[in-house]
Amino acid sequence: MQSLLPVKVKNYLNNKDILKEIHRSKTTYCTYLDPAYADYDMILLGVDKINKKNIMQARKNRAERLTKLAFEEANAGETVKANKKKLEDFEVKLKEVAAEDVVFRIMTWEHVPAAAPKVKKGAVVIEEPEEEVVLTEYDDPDVVKAPTKYTKCNFPPFFHYKVAEDGTPYIVGKSHWRGDIITGEFSKDHGAMTKKLAHMFMKLCERYATRSNWRGYTYNDEMRSQALLQLSQIGLQFDESKSQNPFAYYTAAITNSFTRVLNIEKRSQNLRDDILEMNGLTPSYTRQGQGGGSYGGGGGYDGDE
Repeated sequence: MQSLLPVKVKNYLNNKDILKEIHRSKTTYCTYLDPAYADYDMILLGVDKINKKNIMQARKNRAERLTKLAFEEANAGETVKANKKKLEDFEVKLKEVAAEDVVFRIMTWEHVPAAAPKVKKGAVVIEEPEEEVVLTEYDDPDVVKAPTKYTKCNFPPFFHYKVAEDGTPYIVGKSHWRGDIITGEFSKDHGAMTKKLAHMFMKLCERYATRSNWRGYTYNDEMRSQALLQLSQIGLQFDESKSQNPFAYYTAAITNSFTRVLNIEKRSQNLRDDILEMNGLTPSYTRQGQGGGSYGGGGGYDGDE
């Protein structure tokens, strides 16, 4: 009789794991009164949106999140399905979650300093007194006032709020902040992306580069490198308040990077083939197969080797 050995479970990239690593990476750029306040239960666009309806929904979200968290911790490392415990055994009732326990993430630029005006190199800056804007009866003050340009951040800034017993919201955390919440300062360089998220980006680029419409190019390595560079720059810009599908967000970024490199390389190849033909030399196999003229095609083998 054969012995039953534990089966090694393959861990495929999924939105759940990617969202978890994005959250951990953003947390390194934040300051909280307590580390437990880093986990939020609901995302809102303003403090005025914290009302009874949203507090009730946040309590439901928190109860569901705590239930799943306890379930996953109990079954961590368990490979035999028969030994796994059921989700119902760890259910957290709604009445067990108080309104004072929920944490709201409020998207705001309130604590981000205004960006310095861009000055062209060699330009002479002349400081002139600001002229007072004269409004007529047909002008709207809110429309006439120019929007403030803030310092560019590596991800959308936010505050974390909790609700006191009297219903008053108060701040328990700030993004892009270093030091104490009150006496600290704005900072966008003191955090770092987690190693696991960086490894996920590498796997995404490697797997995408093996697709049939990309793997035949001789400059496939350059495509993959450019895509990885792009992900490292925009990886944390994913906004959880707008979507819960970072896999699609990153895949679109990788596709754009690959296409950008393809267009640049094809443009260079067309220029080289034109020069070869002008001098009576044999161009690339791609140009020969087209019978002359500039190339405007898509994927596949470039036929240049």
